[in-house]
Amino acid sequence: MRRWVRRSLWDVVPRDHRQSDAALRRRQLVTVGFVVLGAVVLGFSLRIEPGSFWFYPATFALAGVWAIGAFASGPLHLGRIGAWRQRDGEGERRFVRPVLSPILLGLGLAGVFVVGGLVVREIAWLERQVRSVVDFADQGSLPILIVVTAVNGVAEELFFRGAVYAALPRHPVVWTSVAYVIATLATGNVMLAFAAILLGVVVGFERRASGGVLAPILTHCAWSLSMLLALPLLFG
Repeated sequence: MRRWVRRSLWDVVPRDHRQSDAALRRRQLVTVGFVVLGAVVLGFSLRIEPGSFWFYPATFALAGVWAIGAFASGPLHLGRIGAWRQRDGEGERRFVRPVLSPILLGLGLAGVFVVGGLVVREIAWLERQVRSVVDFADQGSLPILIVVTAVNGVAEELFFRGAVYAALPRHPVVWTSVAYVIATLATGNVMLAFAAILLGVVVGFERRASGGVLAPILTHCAWSLSMLLALPLLFG
């Protein structure tokens, strides 16, 4: 288990993602502009009445903002982690695309949130915060919500752990988490902001270790889809 955690979250694989000063400045300007735009669209989408037709176009528009911002900022990378069998037949280190490990991390994180949800149910004002989110799942079409959740998870990680992370020369795990929380605070929902802190730190460490966006994307989607299905059962 310890070795698995180190591979997934801590051991930094070799990479060469250096940017020129001009490319870095351009990426920084693009990301700042899209953080502001994304926060506005996010705040608007979660203030739409549950069940409204406009919820779906608004959330897809938000995904579009994050994805366009990510690719407009500059090159993105998928990333790699050390293979479980770390050496090949010639003694060279082996690296693989992170797939199973980030999915398991996302499911594990969802499990932590489910346990936390049992406590939150007993605190009235926190329960109201969660229920305001659950209302969208209760009154919306589940297949469409699954697509919306997955698309937004991918887009958010492309932007925050792709573009924003690469725009920060120092302490990117900390500052990408802060940026993600600030954007989420536009919803006015304390519980979503709290979730953004924990998720942001985990996927930030994955980005640091792997050097790319694939692991954060898979963890985010595994977590968010699990919560989409679990929260209505807890707070129904």
